[in-house]
Amino acid sequence: MKNRENWRARLRYGFDKSMAGGAIALIGWLAVISLIVILLAGALLAITGIAPEGGQPVGFLEGAWESLMRTMDAGTMGSDLGWSFRAVSLVVTIAGIFVFSALIGVISSGLEEKLDELRKGRSRVLETEHTIILNWSPSIFDVISELVIANQSRRNPRIVIMANKDKVEMEDEIAAKVADRRNTRIICRSGDPTDLYDLGIVNPQTSRSIIVLSPEGDDADAQVIKTVLALVNDPNRRPEKYRIAAEIRNADNADVARIVGGDEMQLVLADDLIARIVVHTSRQAGLSAVYSELLDFDGCEIYTLEQPDIVGKSFGNAVLAYENSTLIGLRDKDGAIHLNPNPNQVIVAGDRAVIIAEDDDSIKTWTGDMGIDKTAIKAIVRRGKTAERTLILGWNRRGPIIANELVRYVAPGSRLTIAADTPEFEEDVAGLDLDKALLAVEHRVIDTSSRAALDALDIPSYDHVLVLGYSDSMMAQSADTRTLITLLQLRKIGETAGKHVSVVSEMIDVRNRELAEVTRAEDFVVSNKLVSLMLAQASENESMAAIFGELLDEAGSEIYMRPMSDYVDISKPVNFFTVALAALRRGEIAIGHRRQRPGETDVRNLGGVVVNPPRTEMTAYADGDMLIVLAAD
Repeated sequence: MKNRENWRARLRYGFDKSMAGGAIALIGWLAVISLIVILLAGALLAITGIAPEGGQPVGFLEGAWESLMRTMDAGTMGSDLGWSFRAVSLVVTIAGIFVFSALIGVISSGLEEKLDELRKGRSRVLETEHTIILNWSPSIFDVISELVIANQSRRNPRIVIMANKDKVEMEDEIAAKVADRRNTRIICRSGDPTDLYDLGIVNPQTSRSIIVLSPEGDDADAQVIKTVLALVNDPNRRPEKYRIAAEIRNADNADVARIVGGDEMQLVLADDLIARIVVHTSRQAGLSAVYSELLDFDGCEIYTLEQPDIVGKSFGNAVLAYENSTLIGLRDKDGAIHLNPNPNQVIVAGDRAVIIAEDDDSIKTWTGDMGIDKTAIKAIVRRGKTAERTLILGWNRRGPIIANELVRYVAPGSRLTIAADTPEFEEDVAGLDLDKALLAVEHRVIDTSSRAALDALDIPSYDHVLVLGYSDSMMAQSADTRTLITLLQLRKIGETAGKHVSVVSEMIDVRNRELAEVTRAEDFVVSNKLVSLMLAQASENESMAAIFGELLDEAGSEIYMRPMSDYVDISKPVNFFTVALAALRRGEIAIGHRRQRPGETDVRNLGGVVVNPPRTEMTAYADGDMLIVLAAD
């Protein structure tokens, strides 16, 4: 009895295991049942000699065939004659109805499972030369839009996205927010970017470039670092280097990220990038438009190319060697970036030009007449610094970086007032370690959208006002709404006082910038947009992160806006070759100008900023026009 029970248990266990095989196992069992019924019926007809009325007895093979026909089609038995033969046919037909009904159900269920799997986005991508975006954040839509523009000249471009998000949801959001995809196809997959198996789904081995976004939620930097670690240390990875652009929020995590990614990764320090651009823009209105122009793919871009025509020339002479391009630096054979190097430095073989141009096909040396008017160039005048008063309204995690960045630019005796009402605000301000001789700091806990609270601050007495978004404690739209209210209050205060208040605001969502323009603020720095542009550029240009690191570094050359009248005589038209030579004599590189004329259409909404203007074109400048230069101080 015990052996019989063990035997039955083993049979049941074996059956259960086979059924766990899914649709294929079920189809196999149905085929076995059909085969048994057909063979038994054929043998029964052959042995007993049962035949249709008026017919001849059949053999085994013929009987099996007759049974197969009745198994597959119940209507076949309708013409059978003779009750003995009908009885056998009826049993076979009933068995066939059961088997084929079950088979249809199994196939239907299997197809449904397969469709569900496809909807979940778990199938492997077999693209080549595609751009991969890992993780999901509000920045993804701007990244996609920029890559679409960059892909216009490529054949069959593909963007593959993987995130811990439903595939259909991702596709619906992208369809709603990225209307113009041009020739780029977007493929979404659901998965964990930190998991080696899931990474295999997007096929990084054949990718062109990889962008790792900082995901929403806590511990975002850890997720980015783990994703890069999984990419570069995958045992099945390709031998060639990846081109990875990764976003890190906290600069304290940058060293670990660089150790993990090595020379395969360009790091975009999002908070550091935005904080520095906010400070630069607060002191020079319109500067955010310059950064946007350099970072987006619609207009002028920064290229790093070999230029044999300038080898052997001094850098200063090479700057004046282009009519439709602007040489701003060099990348040496070791990969180091040098922006605005010594004008007397001789360019050697192996150096690459860091150059601003509309596209790489337009980068050609100029052999015609430069038309420089040396009589229009003015003598060098140095402007001294004076103490300033700066006000920051609102607070987020970038606030401490902004305060530390301000110290680099202000004269001794300057003052900074910070007003906000976030939970960590007072603790953050207490932790600021600034040189008080340069910048004395005071803070006030107020509702920055309240008119009465703003009036108590005496807004018109400040030289610069920065409005930061409450992005750490509110959703993006709510934070931008509060920023808009604050900006409207500031506009009204300025009108009442009869004084222009210089205001620069940080916006989170680019869609809110148009709404904010009614506040007449000097400039807007759109956080998510600039980070997205930087990531997209870094995925296309392996030197971009290093170039912008140099542009925003205290020790390097930075972008400034200075009065055009300090450089050239604006009483007569001059060409930009003349302006460029005037800047070179000061150890600077002229990269563009800002000319605001009432009634003139600003197609790209850059506030009159033009980067890389044609150098032979004669231009009439006026008071208030600014020259955009790359300078050490």
